[in-house]
Amino acid sequence: MNYDIKDLSLADAGLERILWADRDMPVLASIRERFERERPLEGVRIGACLHVTTETANLVRTLAAGGAEMYLCASNPLSTQDDTAAALVKHFGVPVFAIKGEDTETYYRHVDAIIDAKPQITMDDGADVVGRIHESRPDALETIIGGTEETTTGVIRLEAMAAQGALKYPIVAVNEAKTKHFFDNRYGTGQSTLDGIVRLTNRLLAGRTFVVSGYGWCGKGLAMRAKGMGCNVVVCEVDPTAALEAHMDGFRVMPRTEAAKIADIWVTVTGNLNVIDEPCYENMKDGAIIANSGHFNSEINIPWLEEHATEKLKLKPMVDEYTLADGRTIVLLAEGRLVNLSGAEGHPASVMDMSFANQALCAEYMLAHAEDLEPACYDVPEDIDSEIAKVKLATLGVEIDELTEEQFKYMNSWEMGTV
Repeated sequence: MNYDIKDLSLADAGLERILWADRDMPVLASIRERFERERPLEGVRIGACLHVTTETANLVRTLAAGGAEMYLCASNPLSTQDDTAAALVKHFGVPVFAIKGEDTETYYRHVDAIIDAKPQITMDDGADVVGRIHESRPDALETIIGGTEETTTGVIRLEAMAAQGALKYPIVAVNEAKTKHFFDNRYGTGQSTLDGIVRLTNRLLAGRTFVVSGYGWCGKGLAMRAKGMGCNVVVCEVDPTAALEAHMDGFRVMPRTEAAKIADIWVTVTGNLNVIDEPCYENMKDGAIIANSGHFNSEINIPWLEEHATEKLKLKPMVDEYTLADGRTIVLLAEGRLVNLSGAEGHPASVMDMSFANQALCAEYMLAHAEDLEPACYDVPEDIDSEIAKVKLATLGVEIDELTEEQFKYMNSWEMGTV
């Protein structure tokens, strides 16, 4: 078996952590049990470019249980858990191509290794595999029937490709499932981002001014959790509706150049580029900490820091201090990459349980319906989304009401009178 990981001897420790995460992923476990019986993915090759974490490992186990032939690479150079990668190779026989801290050349070599396996279904977290195939590996299109996409950033890229007629195969946008972005993006990002910041800096958050750029689902969760930790939260937005919502939720809203003057900690979660840029650096207070929890490190203009800093000091792993010409310092976390995965362990297993349940069921759906789908981005079918929510509630011991026959008839009637 071909693979490229850091150290196979880490496998046993990785297995323990994978099984620990599995305890808090009951929805995915229930799907895995059915997949083992029914084998709906028998013989299908799946090339996955995802964060190589314990939660992802349980998704890979589930897809393999359904009969899929799995190949996995990392979707971010700093998010790989090397012990998890080793465990997947040794204990589950999955070819993994991922090393924490890999350089750009190695990263894309690993992406190419997934493409070389000639997958029939691609799984992306940022659309790197899809982008690579369309830009430089069109040979892979011969075997691909469809794919899935996990993130907001990836969906944006894929929808742009589809709008321009460039997308060559159908993609299910897993990120758009309610059981994904309502929970993973909000509660997962909110908790794991703060976890990464605290682990890297050991700074007390209470009383600090915490700036959040972007008030989508990730930004909402992050702002909510930062407020809960006692931070004074400021939101920066370009969308007037999102900005109004942040204001109505009780957060201060202001332009980024004004926020720069008071930010103690600043986190970007927009999916865009150069969100923290020269105008921000010029106004930023001494000792400000900046980080990114969006998908790519381009959200922070790091080249500007590299060019204009008179000194760069590595205070500790993934904590870099830049000294500007006027003596002010700016501290960058995790090289501007996903701070929640680089500095901590990413989203808790409980929320990834729903996200990866969507991935597993959408792989099954894609295999069954690919011939009927045009090259475009599709939402997760509502029945899949709803079923995942129902199973999650059941595993939590939560019961809900059901519509009576009378109520159902009323809600589906156009007549406004009594039924």
